[in-house]
Amino acid sequence: MRLAVDRAPIPAEEVKVLDINSRHLGVRTLALMENAGAEVAKYVQGSFPQPARTAVLCGKGNNGGDGLVAARHLAARSPVTVYMVESVRESSSDLVTVNFDRVRALVNGLDSLDLKGHDVVVDAMLGVGLRGRPREPYASIIRLLNRSKKPVVSVDVPSGWPSELRVRPKATVTFHAPKIGMNRKNSGRMIVADIGIPDEAETYCGPGDFSFLPSRKPDAKKGDAGRVLVVGGGPYTGAPAFTGMAAMRSGVDLAFVATPEPAALPVAVYSPSLIVRALDGELLSEEHVDELMSFSKDMDVIAIGPGLGSAPETTTAVQRFVQRCTKPMVIDADAIGACSKRLQVLRRKTVVITPHAGEFRKLTGRALGTEDPVKRGDKVKEAASKLRATILLKGQVDVVSDGSMVKLNRTGNNALAVGGTGDVLTGLVAGMIAQGAKPFHAARIGAFAMGLAGDLAFEENNYGLIATDVIDKIPYVLRRYEFDRLE
Repeated sequence: MRLAVDRAPIPAEEVKVLDINSRHLGVRTLALMENAGAEVAKYVQGSFPQPARTAVLCGKGNNGGDGLVAARHLAARSPVTVYMVESVRESSSDLVTVNFDRVRALVNGLDSLDLKGHDVVVDAMLGVGLRGRPREPYASIIRLLNRSKKPVVSVDVPSGWPSELRVRPKATVTFHAPKIGMNRKNSGRMIVADIGIPDEAETYCGPGDFSFLPSRKPDAKKGDAGRVLVVGGGPYTGAPAFTGMAAMRSGVDLAFVATPEPAALPVAVYSPSLIVRALDGELLSEEHVDELMSFSKDMDVIAIGPGLGSAPETTTAVQRFVQRCTKPMVIDADAIGACSKRLQVLRRKTVVITPHAGEFRKLTGRALGTEDPVKRGDKVKEAASKLRATILLKGQVDVVSDGSMVKLNRTGNNALAVGGTGDVLTGLVAGMIAQGAKPFHAARIGAFAMGLAGDLAFEENNYGLIATDVIDKIPYVLRRYEFDRLE
């Protein structure tokens, strides 16, 4: 058996990400399922006297598909009976159907389930996608297994985990890495099997990250897909407009821009899709904070910083607003500088901070130098943990961390150094949060999508690309990976 060595535990929700990213990197999901089932079979054959009579209980999802593969491999050396808990016709996975057809002769009806006639049971009923307690008939079968005292080997995770109603196996063959929360008490002996998932599928942002973006409801009405408030502009007019339009292109329903009077008209002229609120005066100042607080009550996320400038009164206004704001925020550009001077305003806030290397140094007091991305990742993770924030460090290779995990992003190109693309990224991340993605996930999606949009823009415009070209390509990226979030 190939064991995965020194892999840190991963959240269960990352499993789908790894599958999709692996496919993106050229590793077919069918191959991963074949490897997974083979590893389960190897463990059973090596741990129980042969020929052991094995019952394989399969659900209709990919966990069941792994079990079907295991049954085929086990049947080459010992008696095997497969029990499908639900009809394979109810499965949404073609992979399950393919592997069911290969073991059809081994399948018995669930009504004939008799554990007394078996020496070992393979539990391939429910995987990491379970939400809440198992429903029937899974609930009754789990209770039956636990009463039977038969040795059970679970596939990837015990069925029903992490709920209290779960299979209590002798062993669990888990794939690629342990899942956070698994231990000997709830999973038995844990065997970590390497099934061929590329390291890059875990290290880098990829299309799998789109699975964290909630699907649009069929009966959605205006506002259900999110409201973004951009606080920016004054000295500069393009930046807040880029941020607002990137949020709109990300899929939100409404984007508002609160900006000082000199920038209000140019932003409004940029697009009628942006709802502009003019703030009295030339610059953002303390007198606007109460107005912004009131305006932000109906918003899902605030993007603050693009084009604000660094005047002392603006710096103070940003600090006061961030300190009082209870909404998720994406903090960029001049707002990073303002918060760097009073880091306490970030306490107990839900924020994504999007610095480049110079802004990161202001924020943390640490220079990044020219280290490789992994070393940069260590510094970003440390800073994110200390600030209790998500940090998206922009660079040739972007680094995203929430203080627990680190993801790198390698999409994009050096033409994206043109002015305004950072504002586009801010809008993209804010848009993903507004649509229901968690900040860390939103930052990963935003970095990956931004880079791909930049690559598409580069194909057409070469080094003549501008920020608006990138905004125009965002919908193409989202359409390309729409299937991943709907799987």
